[in-house]
Amino acid sequence: MSDSAPNRTRTKTDGDELDGAALIERGREVLATEARAITALAGRLDDAFVDACRLVLACDGHLIVTGMGKSGHIGHKLAATLASTGTPAFFVHPAEASHGDLGMIRSGDLIVALSNSGETAELLALLPVIKRLGVRLIAMTGNADSTLARHADVHLDTGVDREACPLGLAPTASTSAQLAMGDALAMGVLDARGFTAEDFARSHPGGSLGKRLLLHIADVMHSGDDLPAIGPDRTVSDAIVEITRARLGLCAVIDDARRVLGILTDGDLRRGLDGVGDIRTTPVRDLMTAEPQTIDADALAAEAVEQMQARRIQGLLVVDEEGRLVGALNFQDLLQAGVV
Repeated sequence: MSDSAPNRTRTKTDGDELDGAALIERGREVLATEARAITALAGRLDDAFVDACRLVLACDGHLIVTGMGKSGHIGHKLAATLASTGTPAFFVHPAEASHGDLGMIRSGDLIVALSNSGETAELLALLPVIKRLGVRLIAMTGNADSTLARHADVHLDTGVDREACPLGLAPTASTSAQLAMGDALAMGVLDARGFTAEDFARSHPGGSLGKRLLLHIADVMHSGDDLPAIGPDRTVSDAIVEITRARLGLCAVIDDARRVLGILTDGDLRRGLDGVGDIRTTPVRDLMTAEPQTIDADALAAEAVEQMQARRIQGLLVVDEEGRLVGALNFQDLLQAGVV
């Protein structure tokens, strides 16, 4: 080492000197403290919670969540949860509100303000404007006697006995309490609004749940020239060519009116070829599976997943109400669509 290189002083925070048992114990203490803080909220829920839910449900405008610091981070999450569960909501930073963002707030809106102390200066500065606009206010604080709580239409008590921080300084248990109370408010409103899984999916179309509840068979099936189909009197050799061309691992067997008579799959070929004579002369009807599983194009793609998994099959034919072939899909199509 060069004489000019700085000396590193090993400290008690170096990885090889950490006391693992002490760390685990500290972690358990934090989790227990925050769990007690959240549990205590349940015993304090009263008519104020009901009033808060009613205000949210009655709001004709937007619900605006605001808060500073760590409470602001919790506010961001609360706004996102409300917006995704049927309540138009967004977050406004209270410091930015005094510099132009107050234009986002209109008469008919509802504000939910988060502050553990209830004395956050940036929030208190908004009170005169809120009152002048006639905007209703729900305050979520840890001090029922605070300025913010006293000026609110509804106050939700999120006070905690102590923070989980060993110094008693970093917001920990108090922000956990805010988060839990915000979720309770959002879920109470969701339930009262009659919000369904389908409603949730509409605001989450890119997620797996949205795809399971919104994506239909018609959205993922193969049709037209991509659709492998053959008549029952064609040969097994012809069917192999059709299966290879379509790359779906299956071929529909149809009559002249395109009604489904059967299906021939890669599995059928593997299991049946030993008992078949010349594939160039053997008709498809001798090897196909008659009366195969089918599904309607308007059905949810999730239903196709359930059928395939329940019957341990890899493909489905899609038919109309007359039993005529309109499409086909395999399990890989559903995987690629994100339904599985």
